[in-house]
This record gives sequence, structure tokens and C-alpha cells, in this order.
Amino acid sequence: MKTHCIEGQMEFQGLGKRTVVADFDGGDLTSDAGLLLLREVDQERGVCERLAACCVDHRDQRRIEHSLVDLWRQRVMALACGYEDINDHRRLRGDRMLAVACNRDDITGQSRRRERDRGIALASPSTLNRLELGMRGTAAHHRYKRIHVDTDKLDRLLVDLFVEAYARVPEEVVVDIDATDVQLHGHQEGRRYNAHYGGQIYLPLYITCGSHVLCCRLRGAEREAAHGAKDELAKVVAFLRGHWPDVRVIVRGDSGFCRDEIMAWCEGAKGVDYVFGLAHNVRLTRRTVKHMERSRRRMIATGKPSRRFTGFRYRTLESWSRKRRVVAKAEWLAGESPRPSSRFIVTSLSADRWPKHELYEKLYCGRANIENEIKQQQMCLFSDRLSSSVMVANQLRMYVSALAGELLETLRRVGLQETPMEKARADTTRSRLVKQAATVKVSVRRVVVSMASPSPHQGVFRRAHANLRRHFAMLTRWRQRAAPT
Repeated sequence: MKTHCIEGQMEFQGLGKRTVVADFDGGDLTSDAGLLLLREVDQERGVCERLAACCVDHRDQRRIEHSLVDLWRQRVMALACGYEDINDHRRLRGDRMLAVACNRDDITGQSRRRERDRGIALASPSTLNRLELGMRGTAAHHRYKRIHVDTDKLDRLLVDLFVEAYARVPEEVVVDIDATDVQLHGHQEGRRYNAHYGGQIYLPLYITCGSHVLCCRLRGAEREAAHGAKDELAKVVAFLRGHWPDVRVIVRGDSGFCRDEIMAWCEGAKGVDYVFGLAHNVRLTRRTVKHMERSRRRMIATGKPSRRFTGFRYRTLESWSRKRRVVAKAEWLAGESPRPSSRFIVTSLSADRWPKHELYEKLYCGRANIENEIKQQQMCLFSDRLSSSVMVANQLRMYVSALAGELLETLRRVGLQETPMEKARADTTRSRLVKQAATVKVSVRRVVVSMASPSPHQGVFRRAHANLRRHFAMLTRWRQRAAPT
């Protein structure tokens, strides 16, 4: 008699007298029950709706099943869950939890028009792919690629979301600017070989403030890191001033952005200052000789590192248009092989407001924060997943990563207050809160999500839910009082 085997069933080592088998046949289960928290954030902040408002949809609205908002919710929510590829949606489109997060009324997909789509509520990868490939000049007449994105509106959206995170208008904000590399392994438009990074790369520019991305601009690597930075800074500052007319802005960056064009723009703009790293040269080193010698003597006497600061007015021989304030650090490091360490920074901030040591240690050294944020964008939110052959599509992927990060950042900042995870990184928040196993049961009146009882983070999950509901209820009451009668 022929044996009836279950196709795809996996057999593992036995447990006593029992065999152990497994298969992916659990039915309506999800591994992303924490999407409920991200849905609360998106419902209140309207991130995906505002993203959709930055697009122009030329599709015939009578013939579509997935609105622009639905498509963007599906893409952003999946990215926040860690699914970086559109191909992942071949399976995800049947996930009921993702359908709930996307606000689909027909969670089970039983009312789909075509028979082959019934039972699947969400869009296919080919449909989602149309979000990226539409061009402004051709979208209105193209057969498939009929959606295009207004990047100017997206740039403004990133700043608007940052501004909304503040309950009160700050007197001063510190804006960081930096460039990074993205290694490419295909034939992407705009790729260039860069000897410093050792491969074909893009060289995107990031502007951040704290944990918020204010600008993410994709660029080729044919020019230096500071190329176009002045224009991007001017745009970000203009958007900020549209909300906060009197806010002071300090621009902070490494020596790659110490360019006369950028510094002169900051000096000419009202309420904008800068602090940039300054590359070594013989003239600068000569100004710190006596301070370095004093640090060396103190290090020898105490056996501990010795650091001294000095400040002076300085101008390059050709590239700068004026003299500027320079602060130098002259340090000798102790240990088995004592060695000198010097650093230079240039700033428009006055010595009365920012003394030498505070300027370097408290302000300039905080520049490392943007490097952590860029790592988070690339390693946790997959902004370096730029495999499309079209540069416009790759730029849009960077925007989507920044907006997915904004959802996770709001969840951390609001929902995880006074919890062990209040300083967690995006991937930690995802792995401990979003990636929750659950069953999803749908009835006429209810959607019941039953999460795993042994979950070690259920206390933090409940606290995050309570914090979000309380915070957003407070915002609703505030808006009602502020609304004109």
C-alpha cells in the first residue's frame, strides 16, 4: 500500500518515543502583531496619508482596488517590520495583521474582483513596484507606471514630522550634516567608482537633528561630499523657519563640509551658526606647538592624558574669504606608547557664548550622533537597499526608510517612555515589540489578535499601548481647545 506523505513536512530528532515534525500550515498566524502599535502611531500622525499626498496618481480610480494610501501603508509598514524587498510581499499580501495595519476593510480579501485574488487582501509586488518607477514627464501617459512623487513635498514632509515632535518651540536646534557611501553591485544609474571606498558607490547626503532625518539626498560619487550641501541646508532651514521663525540653527559637520561657500551662507543667514572640523596643515600645527609641549610635560608628570585648548583667528591662503575663529585641541595620550593628538574646528559662535573646551567637548563631539543615525537608516531600515536600475526609484526608497524610521522613532519616544526600552534602537524595538507571534481571528464585529502568552516583553507592550493612547488622547483634547469656534 502506498504511503501517504505530507508534502513539505519536516522531520526533526525525536523527543523520547515521539517523532517531531513541522510545517508552515498553521493558518491565520502572524509574526508581526506589534503592527498594532505602529498602526496607532500612523493613525494619529498620518504619516502614510501625507506620503500619499506627495504623489500624483494618474490611474483610473474606477478600476483600481488599492488606493495610493493603501499601497504606501503596505510598503512602509512592511519595511518597519524588517521586510526590505518588494518581493517579500508575495507572501505578505496574505498576512491579515498587515491588512489590519493598512486599514483594509476586507481583511480576508473575499470581496476582490478577480477570482485568483480572493482570499488575499493586499497588493502584489508588481503593483507596489509601480510606486517607484513613475516619472513626472511620462506617468500621465504610461500604461503601467502612472504614479509619480513630488520630492519637494517629501522634503517638506520630513521637516514637518520633525517639527511636530516638539511640544514647545525650541530656542535652538543643532542640525548635523554628513555623507556616507552605499556600495553598488549592479548597473544602477548614476553609479561611480570611488577609489577611497574601493568600489562602485552612491554618495548620499544626510541632514539630521537628534533622531530625526530632515533630508536624505541620493547623489552620485563623481563629486566631493560637500557638493550641493549648501542648497540642501538652505532648503531645510527655510522649512524650519516656516514653523519657527525665530529659532536659532547651528550647523555641525566634519572637515568635509568646511567650505567657504557653506560657511559664508551661514554667516549671511539670520540666526544660523556653524561648527565644522578643519583639516590639519602646517600653519595650523605651528600654532599649537607650545600647547602640545605643555600637554606632553603634564602627561609625563601625571601619567594621565593631558588636553589643552587654544583659540585664534585664522584664514587660509586662498580658499577662505575672511578670517574665522578656530579652536585647537592639543592632547597627549598616555599609555605604553604616548602619542600626540590634535584637532581643529572652525566656528561662527562667539567665545563668550561657547568657550573653547565646551565648544569642542559638548558641541562638536556630539557630531557623532549623525553617524549613529546613518547606521540606523542603513542597517536597521535598509536605506542602502538601492538595487533599482533607476536613480529616482532608489531616492524614493531612501525616503520610505526615513518615514518607516519616523514611525518607529515615535513609538520609542512616546510609547516607550519610562520603560527599559526608552533608548532602544530601531531594530531592537522591532525585534522585541513588533515581531510578536499571534493568531488573527476575524468576525463581523471584531478583529481579535491573540498574542503568545509566554512573550517576555508583554509588560513593555502593554505600557507602550497605554502611553500611546494617553498621549494621543491628550493631543486630541488640545486640538479641540485650539480649534476656532
